Amino acid sequence: MPEMPPATRIAAMPQRGASSTRLRDRYRYWFDNVMARGTIAVMGLLGLATIAFVVVIAVIVVVFGMFPRGEHSLTFFEVLWGNLMRTLDPGTMGADQGWAFRVAMLVVTIGGLIIVASLIGIVSSAFDAKIDQLRKGRSRVLETDHTLILGWSQKVLPIVSEICIANESRRRPAIVILSDRDKVELEDELKAHVPHTMGTRIIVRKGDPMDLGDLELGNPHTARSIILIAPEESDDPDSVVIKMALALTNNPRRGPRRLDIVGELQESRNLEAARLVGHDEASWVLARDLISRITVQTCRQSGLSGVYTELLDFDGDELYIAEEPTLTGRTYFDAQLSFPDSSVIGVVSGDDVLLNPDAAREIVTGERLIHIASDDSAIRVGTVVVPDVAAISDEPDSPRSAEHTLVLGYNSDLVTIVRELNEYVPPESSVTVVADIEGPRLPQLTNLDIRFVRGDTTSRAVLDDLDIPGFDHIIVLAYKELIGGQRADAKTLVTLLHLREIGEQSGRELNIVSEMIDDRNREIAEVTKANDFIVSDKLISLALSQLSENRVLAHVFDSLFTSEGSEIYLRPAQRYIREGETVNFYTVLESARRRGETAIGYRISEHAHDASRGYGVRLNPLKSDSIRFAPADKVIVLAED
Repeated sequence: MPEMPPATRIAAMPQRGASSTRLRDRYRYWFDNVMARGTIAVMGLLGLATIAFVVVIAVIVVVFGMFPRGEHSLTFFEVLWGNLMRTLDPGTMGADQGWAFRVAMLVVTIGGLIIVASLIGIVSSAFDAKIDQLRKGRSRVLETDHTLILGWSQKVLPIVSEICIANESRRRPAIVILSDRDKVELEDELKAHVPHTMGTRIIVRKGDPMDLGDLELGNPHTARSIILIAPEESDDPDSVVIKMALALTNNPRRGPRRLDIVGELQESRNLEAARLVGHDEASWVLARDLISRITVQTCRQSGLSGVYTELLDFDGDELYIAEEPTLTGRTYFDAQLSFPDSSVIGVVSGDDVLLNPDAAREIVTGERLIHIASDDSAIRVGTVVVPDVAAISDEPDSPRSAEHTLVLGYNSDLVTIVRELNEYVPPESSVTVVADIEGPRLPQLTNLDIRFVRGDTTSRAVLDDLDIPGFDHIIVLAYKELIGGQRADAKTLVTLLHLREIGEQSGRELNIVSEMIDDRNREIAEVTKANDFIVSDKLISLALSQLSENRVLAHVFDSLFTSEGSEIYLRPAQRYIREGETVNFYTVLESARRRGETAIGYRISEHAHDASRGYGVRLNPLKSDSIRFAPADKVIVLAED
């Protein structure tokens, strides 16, 4: 045979190293894949290793006859079973005889210790991994009839608190919060701010509310209501909220059940797009418009913010809508007199909301009544009491005069505020705006003459030059778009302290409404004794909470917080009841009816001589209780201006 060339000989040689390397790599690859499958696969692999180990030792014992003394008849399966028991319990080798058998069993025992230790480590690691996974909040919620909150901001804290109060009468209520915040941190913050949940379970999950996969974690398809909250750090919060609504309404996995969505928008220009996305499944709260309207209404009437807070929160009396078939064919005023423990303020007819309708208007079949009540169980028909008409006052209304308003500070709500104020004040009224900015573009209005003064609203010299006591109303706005929330509140507090001192020196009680960004600063602000405080985020939170419980209230709020139709007013008690007369609230209702108004409560003056009467707003008083009004007291009514 001819000799092969060197290169050919090298090529023809078997590549043993490469073959063994490939085999070892394939084994490692298989082993890595098994280990990557998780705890169950690792435990299975450990079980196979255990079986192989005890089988090999059993074969060695049987083949080499390594039986204990006097036990030469043991079968293979008996040895196998003994090895398995020694693997799981090393103490079973204490009575073994014969050194050959003892050595074999010692090997089994040592192997068993290693196997059991490995098993304990695997189970412990799996348990820790499961705890970590649960703490991340990535498991799907299986609740039904729960309140689902998508997104996170400081508004969520009062919303959770209010819904917990509303859930007191429900069975196993739950609130689910889905946001991209860390679950543990969010739970700690909730426990700090809402320590008493009154039986409501609060469940937190971490995920992106705009992602269809993450959205399933909150189980929105079975939720009783869904509240959409925009993150505080977002540059365009409205787009985030609208995307959440789109993910809910266009979810291919949603069922036939109609969703009940409530969302917050900042800009009114985004309302049309939001309605296209939400259709009839969503109600929207225009946060900035709502705050502006309430600011205008409360600046003109001392104590009105307390009325609104009482109506919007679930602690005390709130709004309910209920049908009472027994009153069909009766008049609206008959309905007012028929409920001893609740106050009727209007009628819901189809999709229309009528606040303070004509007293002689008859209630037709299918119409529902709007009540102020402590609970829906308090809405019941009772015995009608005849009013004391002799105690009713016929004092005429005084003519309205021009009003002069001072606005200290600036934010983007200023234009909306002055436009809304123009709808309430008589002609020849004025508004003076003082802010440390370049002159803003302010509209030309029919009833208001607008003047702008540049100055630092925290400067006492600037405030002294304004003749503060000469203004009828004072609004302090927060610089919320120009500086941080805490700095803006700090400037507001300094301004309020100056105003308090100016009021004390002048001997006049200034009618001041201020805006606070952070609700935690309200307690600090109370030392200034301003007549009203508007806390923006909390009022929006209260409105969202109310709408999540009853979407029909959206139409009630639209009617209540606009200049069209009837609004809430606090008017002198002597306008309704003669001075010195002791009456029940049925008589107050009759007096208000004669003026085309609906009485819903009263406000006791803080300067009342009888301290036992207390001080503050009393909405929906018991109609049978007797009261004697002092000169500074007010009756709270729904009326057209």
